[in-house]
Amino acid sequence: MDLRVPTVNIAGRWARHGLGAFISEAAFAHFLGTYEAGMATLPPCELFDVPTTFGTVRAYRFTGPDTGAPAILLPGRNASTPMYRTNLEPLLKHRTVYGIDLLGEAGLSVQHKAVRDAPDQAQWLDETLAGLGLDKAHLLGVSMGGWTAANAAVHRPGRIASLTLLDPVFTFTGVPVKAILASVALFAPGVPERWRRRVQSWIAGGADIEAAETEAALISAGSTDFTLHTPMPKLFTDEQLRSIDVPVLALIAGRSVMLDPPRAVARARELLVNGQIELWSDASHAINGEYPEEIAQRAGRFWGDV
Repeated sequence: MDLRVPTVNIAGRWARHGLGAFISEAAFAHFLGTYEAGMATLPPCELFDVPTTFGTVRAYRFTGPDTGAPAILLPGRNASTPMYRTNLEPLLKHRTVYGIDLLGEAGLSVQHKAVRDAPDQAQWLDETLAGLGLDKAHLLGVSMGGWTAANAAVHRPGRIASLTLLDPVFTFTGVPVKAILASVALFAPGVPERWRRRVQSWIAGGADIEAAETEAALISAGSTDFTLHTPMPKLFTDEQLRSIDVPVLALIAGRSVMLDPPRAVARARELLVNGQIELWSDASHAINGEYPEEIAQRAGRFWGDV
């Protein structure tokens, strides 16, 4: 597949330009090789580069049944569209799916203007949906992608048909201190690769990372080759969560180390006016890779009901 590789931002790790950037030409070449390998495992698709106020957003359209509004997949931190490798084929049994590389994160979206706050985050995503010609779409996000989806529903809900949130961070509870400290190993320069893989395995509930080599390599490359300059996400207030009136399906991983599962379930059930909240007891934070068929079936039923 010709990825039509855009001209990306290249800047030193400590540059103060406020834009997400690859730290060198060599770093981008390394990331691109990993990204291309990941994309080669995905079903055939059509690609788009959508202009927004804050930059150009890379999106991919995977054609499925024309059964209603399409699903939009939002990846986790330091990931991009190929992280949904195991999910795409099951989801495509239900409807057309778009994958989006988050603006300001490692991927082929290219940031041109600083993203200052949560409303800016919601604006670029809403403009992306408009640029794709979508009046309505079902947003599905894992981890940071879940926060991105919920944030859009708080600030720019007009084009959102529903939310499917897979163990979303900073949404119903904060991230535990232990997880924040461990995650430093994913970002810090000079950390041995074996340490990064150990942290990835811990986040995935002790899973063998070799079984998800494509996704692990993608996240590792995004962590080492790219510098983020997006604002730290803030935990939603009670008022903000109550304001979300689109249907929400939240699947919380019972073995997640990135949030407090019992508290997340309780707070979501208390505050979401149109929510279906489920605790998947045996799942880890890597829930999308552990249960691709089950998630597709559950999300498909949810979208059909919506």
